[in-house]
Amino acid sequence: MQTQNPFDKYNKSKILTASPAELTLMLYEGAIKFCNIAILGIEQNDMEKAHANIMKTQRIIEEFRNTLDHKYPVWEDFDRVYVYLLQRLFDANVKKEKEILEEVNMHLRSMRDTWKEVMKRAHQG
Repeated sequence: MQTQNPFDKYNKSKILTASPAELTLMLYEGAIKFCNIAILGIEQNDMEKAHANIMKTQRIIEEFRNTLDHKYPVWEDFDRVYVYLLQRLFDANVKKEKEILEEVNMHLRSMRDTWKEVMKRAHQG
């Protein structure tokens, strides 16, 4: 009988009980983490690690894109940003250039920080 790691159990519980806003924040955090690991992969000349983590970052951004709510006009602006980030990730994966990943990460951090501020203001209101 396999016992579950308490940390894994905690994380699963955290995800299952998170609000949509908290899940979005977790996804931004995950994308940033995977992008950082991809940068590390390139620095370590581990192209498999870089590729796998670029793909994870891409899947998160694709999920953001797929879940855009089209009833708000701002969805088109977000879509353009996500398309741009996906293109840059594709370029980074082909060229294995960490500078491109650093640029993507800068944008992801900015979006995450903006999202945190939105969450904070919504909670205050």
